[in-house]
Amino acid sequence: WLVGRYVLMPDHIHLFCSPRESEASGLTNWVKYWKSLTSRQWPYPAEQPIWQKSFWDRQLRSEESYEQKWEYVRLNPERKGLVKVAEDWPFQGELNPF
Repeated sequence: WLVGRYVLMPDHIHLFCSPRESEASGLTNWVKYWKSLTSRQWPYPAEQPIWQKSFWDRQLRSEESYEQKWEYVRLNPERKGLVKVAEDWPFQGELNPF
């Protein structure tokens, strides 16, 4: 799986991701792997577990839907009062352009 855009919030994370290849393992397996990998690297053992067991996913089917969802996610830090404008939130970006 490849992560495109992302927003890290204080209590959750949004990842816009897509399979790297058509025969990629399912999203559930990838999320489990990703959570395991990041948990092992977490520098504060007393804070374990750092992830909840479940996750919520949403399949986007069109360019319009992607942009609408991204705009909503991108504005999360602003809506939560963490920054005055979303562009100032330092914990967002794009790893792999789709």
